Amino acid sequence: MPLEKKWILKPEKNPQAIEHLMKELNVEYLIAKLLVDRGIETFDQAKDFFRPNLNQLHDPYLMRNMQSAVDRINLAIENGEGILIYGDYDVDGTTSVALMYSFLKQRYPHLETYIPDRYKEGYGVSFAGIDFAAEQGLSLIIALDCGIKAIDKVQYAKEKGIDFIICDHHRPGDKVPNAVAVLDPKQEDCQYPYDELSGCGVGFKLCQALAQNWKWSEDSWLSTLDLLALSIGADIVPITGENRILAFHGLKKINKDPRPGMKAMIETAKKSGNLTITDVVFTIGPRVNAAGRMDHGHKAVELLCTENYDDALKLAENIEVNNRDRRAVEADILDAAVKQLDTPEEQKRKSTVIYNPEWNKGVIGIVASKLIEKHYYRPTVVFTKSGDKLAASARSVMGFDIYQALDKCSDVLEQFGGHMYAAGMTLKEERFEEFKEKFEQVVSESITEDQLKPFIEVDAEVRLEDITDKTFRILSQFEPFGPQNLQPIFAAKCLRDNGSGRQIGADKSHLKLCLRDADGSKTFDTIAFGFGELWTDLAGKEVHACFHIDENIWNGRRSLQLRALDIKQAILA
Repeated sequence: MPLEKKWILKPEKNPQAIEHLMKELNVEYLIAKLLVDRGIETFDQAKDFFRPNLNQLHDPYLMRNMQSAVDRINLAIENGEGILIYGDYDVDGTTSVALMYSFLKQRYPHLETYIPDRYKEGYGVSFAGIDFAAEQGLSLIIALDCGIKAIDKVQYAKEKGIDFIICDHHRPGDKVPNAVAVLDPKQEDCQYPYDELSGCGVGFKLCQALAQNWKWSEDSWLSTLDLLALSIGADIVPITGENRILAFHGLKKINKDPRPGMKAMIETAKKSGNLTITDVVFTIGPRVNAAGRMDHGHKAVELLCTENYDDALKLAENIEVNNRDRRAVEADILDAAVKQLDTPEEQKRKSTVIYNPEWNKGVIGIVASKLIEKHYYRPTVVFTKSGDKLAASARSVMGFDIYQALDKCSDVLEQFGGHMYAAGMTLKEERFEEFKEKFEQVVSESITEDQLKPFIEVDAEVRLEDITDKTFRILSQFEPFGPQNLQPIFAAKCLRDNGSGRQIGADKSHLKLCLRDADGSKTFDTIAFGFGELWTDLAGKEVHACFHIDENIWNGRRSLQLRALDIKQAILA
């Protein structure tokens, strides 16, 4: 059964700006309000929003240490040095490696790629990866989507005569590694205008800087934008500023001219039509991730870099098997986790910290997310055994910074890293209970009751008659959607099913409705995933619904439909 959610209606931010945009753009109130909610208050800002232009990208040399990175790569090319392109095993890391490799190989052949083994090496730069570089005679490592905290690893490499360039987007610690160049827009002394790039995005800026240095045209990096769109979507970075421009044009490439690896994954996933960023996140992203979770992340890099479609299709079919296996393992672990939490003591807590040595390290992050989404809405950490230590993935709830909470527990942890809403860590097994209690204490002292209640933030309350084809066409131009540019959520009151409502799905877990407003003048087909067991409570009743407006294509016919996020017989908050 879905968790009960509170609905919060967004207030009107700036009535004068809304009225101004209605006149300037000749749009209805609803569209103007949604734009102002996104900080768009002028005609020029709206133009930039609706027509993202690559000319709006920032000069890559504004990023601290960029010139040093370019100079070191040029020196490596001049001296014929071997270069190792190193990235993590998740989507951001593997796309980063594929992007950098695809770009550099246009000019330079002495390249190797390296993805650490999730189970043997763990997250980030590893000693094994540096040893591999030394054994292969590679004297420069470009680390992507990792490295900002690898102080001891970079020093180890330096002792072996290996230089590092770090392209990361995670928060730095008190010190940064002694690398030739550290590119990270989140460094306090970095003046780059946009600090929300993905790890792949930071790597892209290095490629852009190299292209300028080499007097290459835009074509040299345009072909990499599909990889960048995938990283932006999967790493859940804000879809604002440069990210929105890059995701917009990357999606165009995915839909018009996908690289063989992308095309093969779309084919094996049986996906058709134009892909949105949501499709990329939930169709391609899990498959790329599945390689690192169930086999090895290098399989994903190989797939994304191959130029032969037949080879790509074989690799994609193997990854499809990995993805099916991942789903089965994830379901088993989630079931076991829910049983472990089914005690009065666990349910009283304000955090979830659980452990099983047999759980698959590759899927515990997904399990943590699903525990929050479907069972216990609170900061969650899921541990498993990894070598002689425990490894964990942590996920958070809206508004609660789990990275800061872990920082307050750092004396118990071996290492940790991540973002506000997602993090990873390692721990000595004998300190598990100590961490569990300390984390609970930190969360209890800092989280608010409101943060422990799931909610839906509604952009606007509408009548069904307000939903028109024209409105939908304009809303479609808000894409790509993502953090800070979420797909709009609407609420409508006093609706009823017209009598055709029914449970659907093999297990009847979903609802298919045809909702009409009070006077019956307008109806919309509505799909409500996960609400099947509530049908007896809703049938024939007056309901309120909050929803996305989607387009349904069936037998070549297009129609608007509502995708319900919540339905209840309750007054809108």
